[in-house]
Amino acid sequence: MNSTLRSRCAKAIGAGALSVALLSAGTAGAFAASPSAASPRPKPIMTGTAKPTGTETAKPTTTSTAKPTKSGSPMANGAITARVSKAQVKPGQSVTFTGRAKGVKVGTKVVLLHMHNGKWTPLKSSTVLKNGSSYSLVTKFNNKGKEQLRVMAGKVVSPTVVVTVK
Repeated sequence: MNSTLRSRCAKAIGAGALSVALLSAGTAGAFAASPSAASPRPKPIMTGTAKPTGTETAKPTTTSTAKPTKSGSPMANGAITARVSKAQVKPGQSVTFTGRAKGVKVGTKVVLLHMHNGKWTPLKSSTVLKNGSSYSLVTKFNNKGKEQLRVMAGKVVSPTVVVTVK
């Protein structure tokens, strides 16, 4: 009976020691494999504003509204592209403008604008947006020089395109 008790105690102690060894080895292995063990932890950075201590008074914040840019282009929700068939033409030669619009209804009038005396003025060339929101405009330039042009559909304006008339 005495040997049986000793045998059971030895087995229990051995199993406990083995469990402790396995747990500590597993924990050490997991700790070594974790990325936080390989590099020191980053310090916290304050990204917000400090909380009031109660002695200050709250000041209202101001918000600004969208304003047109200096070039005078109107702001709108949408976009339109403008591609020119030829960047250099001879006087009287036809030039085709093509592009697509986003956020503009099909059937909206599309007008070709050019810079004249510091202002964007419409040319006689116009069309409407077709299904698929695409357009095509054809025009001729008679005066030599560089023409700054853009396309406007509703309140949406394309980036400026330059055509040189030689």
